[in-house]
Amino acid sequence: MIEFSHKKNVLMECEYKYSLQDVAQPVLYRDMFKYGEIPKCTFNQRLTPLNPPDEIWITDTTFRDGQQSRAPYTVKQIVDLYTLMSKLGGPQGKIRQCEFFLYNETDQKAVEKCRELGFEYPEITGWIRANKEDFALAKRMGMRECGILVSCSDYHIFKKLKLTRKQAMDKYLGVVKEALNAGIHPRCHLEDITRADFYGFVAPFATQLSMLMQDSDIPIKIRACDTMGYGVPYPGASMPRSVPGIIYGLNVYGGFPSELIEWHGHNDFYKSVVNSATAWLYGASAVNCSLLGIGERTGNTPLEAMVIEYAQLRGTLDGMDTTVIRDIADYYEKEIGFEVWDKMPFIGRDFNMTRAGIHADGMLKDEEIYNIFDTGKILKSPPSVSITSTSGFAGIAVWLGSYLKLDKPLDKRDERVVKLKSWVDAQYDAGRETIIGTDEMIQAGKEMNLF
Repeated sequence: MIEFSHKKNVLMECEYKYSLQDVAQPVLYRDMFKYGEIPKCTFNQRLTPLNPPDEIWITDTTFRDGQQSRAPYTVKQIVDLYTLMSKLGGPQGKIRQCEFFLYNETDQKAVEKCRELGFEYPEITGWIRANKEDFALAKRMGMRECGILVSCSDYHIFKKLKLTRKQAMDKYLGVVKEALNAGIHPRCHLEDITRADFYGFVAPFATQLSMLMQDSDIPIKIRACDTMGYGVPYPGASMPRSVPGIIYGLNVYGGFPSELIEWHGHNDFYKSVVNSATAWLYGASAVNCSLLGIGERTGNTPLEAMVIEYAQLRGTLDGMDTTVIRDIADYYEKEIGFEVWDKMPFIGRDFNMTRAGIHADGMLKDEEIYNIFDTGKILKSPPSVSITSTSGFAGIAVWLGSYLKLDKPLDKRDERVVKLKSWVDAQYDAGRETIIGTDEMIQAGKEMNLF
């Protein structure tokens, strides 16, 4: 069949329908995933076209996947973080949804308290096990949308579930039908998609879901879960690791529009952020994240990173309030007791700190020379310097100006700078080798009556 695409303005072939390949033995891609070796990234040189959706957004899994690697949040912590998340996402709902467990009394109490806040965004969604009891629970709690686990790689189908592909597909479709009958909008979590036989199982399964969606007139979402972080963003990379190929295939072969495709990444290979951005660029409207990237093993895609990535790709924040990122990081440290890595981008204490005197001298002339953007304005984190034996007059001038919150750079010849410089030199002349901390600098300055 040939149809005219009003989005691409060309005639498109629409005959790509893949049938289930019910293999007798699991396809484990052993050439690529040899357990005793680092996984191989292979290429077939098939290039997938960029296909950015009209609208893109962020969804959150802090209170679901984010709780699977740490002590559970208290109800108060969930409510406070949800409030900050709503403020960060802004009035346009760029943080569109927030996913919650529903199992125990704490989970349910947290949902209740967050709903009482009356925020339009992020919408509260659930995550349930695929059984009738959980469907009844979700219905009773008034959940419009819930996530359902539908593992799609042969690693999971054969090795974990002990099923054939056909048995797994029949089971999954039965569960989705039950959800639809219960009036719940299913969000199908295609676990381990970057080790799955895309054309032998994923695409045929997506086609069947698309047909269910048409028959029921209820939207069904696909969350493409890069469970082990194997996804790669490279043009021409072969399946099943190709993020562009997966998103393109779900859209073109599975028949899912962009607004019903969501990418869920993990950071095992340091690619969670770039893979999420790639999913946006190739046709997924949503990327699923967690605050500070906290999640299973190395964690999920950091939500705050995708806020900044959104602005880079779209040229606007569309109402998101980036200063809240600082508030969220401070909350984690002060209220939850979570230690933020000093060099973590955008939120670590040292992410925009310089130690080199020559860099400090450049910042004294114009902070733009050595700062990624106006971090003071955008993230409530002005650039700073740490004091060492090589900081020089410039480094001390920058530190003092930052501490005093001066609007203009401090002159290197300022008397206060000269006195602090003499004190610093004396420290290192006496054999000190470590960095001089902020508290020490403040104490020295007070003792000399400099401020």
